[in-house]
Amino acid sequence: MQAAIQPNYKEVQVTCSCGNQFVTKSTMSKDSFHIEVCSQCHPFYTGKQKIVDTAGRVDRFNQKFGNFFKR
Repeated sequence: MQAAIQPNYKEVQVTCSCGNQFVTKSTMSKDSFHIEVCSQCHPFYTGKQKIVDTAGRVDRFNQKFGNFFKR
């Protein structure tokens, strides 16, 4: 391997929007970066589902079509 053409592989600090922090290795030029979802807050890993309701849209939908599927 030619060392001159290989990118620098270093540790970087990753910070999630939920507050979780961890260190990983990357070829990024930055020493840290932010992510929106990690394994501590993603619904697939936690088993919890979050519904972001904007102006009551989910409630209005359930009122309008809630009985449609309960036949």
